[in-house]
Amino acid sequence: MSDKENTNYLRISQAIDYIQLHFKDQPSLDELSAAIGMSPFHFQRLFTEWAGVSPKKFMQYLSISYAKQLLKNEHSTLLGTAYKTGLSGTSRLHDLFINIEGMTPGEFKNGGEALAINYCFADSPFGKIMVASTEKGVCKLFFEADENQALSHLMQCFPNAQYRQMVDKFQQDALFIFQNDWKQLDQIKLHLKGTEFQLKVWEALLTIPMGQLTTYGSVAQHIDKPKASRAVGTAIGSNPVAFLIPCHRVIQTSGKLGGYMWGTTRKSAIIGWEASRPGIQ
Repeated sequence: MSDKENTNYLRISQAIDYIQLHFKDQPSLDELSAAIGMSPFHFQRLFTEWAGVSPKKFMQYLSISYAKQLLKNEHSTLLGTAYKTGLSGTSRLHDLFINIEGMTPGEFKNGGEALAINYCFADSPFGKIMVASTEKGVCKLFFEADENQALSHLMQCFPNAQYRQMVDKFQQDALFIFQNDWKQLDQIKLHLKGTEFQLKVWEALLTIPMGQLTTYGSVAQHIDKPKASRAVGTAIGSNPVAFLIPCHRVIQTSGKLGGYMWGTTRKSAIIGWEASRPGIQ
């Protein structure tokens, strides 16, 4: 890292620390840039290059994370949560949740109460999996040998949803991917929620051909955020649907596998399995 890059990194680290300490005050761009000793224009550009998101968006992520913690308390109110997060009222809290979570704060608070989720268990070449779906598409797919633990994990994601153990068309289409090239299965429907940045990263992963690998840095380049490799890694690690969004195809620049939510041994096995199936590409 050059002296200039090191200086910029230290500035952004300082900015992130400042935002984490003061996000409840909802500081403006001018206030943030002044705290770092930069002009608003250069601070905005540098922060976005290194963090992968704008200072405002980063502060929104911290705000909504804090608001979600408050809303998990059954005695919390939307107005009280808005004020404690530094927002002027419930309308701003509503806009924050809609823009980032794709749901209202009330919908988050009730934990998906109106959501009906079907789920089933199946065997894959890499171990037992659970796949779950709503009326819109697959919302969760992950590796878990213990069915009770798998169901517990699913319920933690959607604590107040209505559950039914059954196989539906969305799940069948998703499970078919272990026998066919994922690019030929455009009938697979997903029902995912994520930040704008996460969705961009997940979309980029879908462009990686089966049997091929890329790096975190390359994904960052693909979404026009070349300095955001760490943020890309975090977004990849939050992928809610194993294999369907092929986060296993991303490795470190050094050639090391890097992390994998469901274990590096499984990641290695998946990569090898895909590489041995040239007829599918």
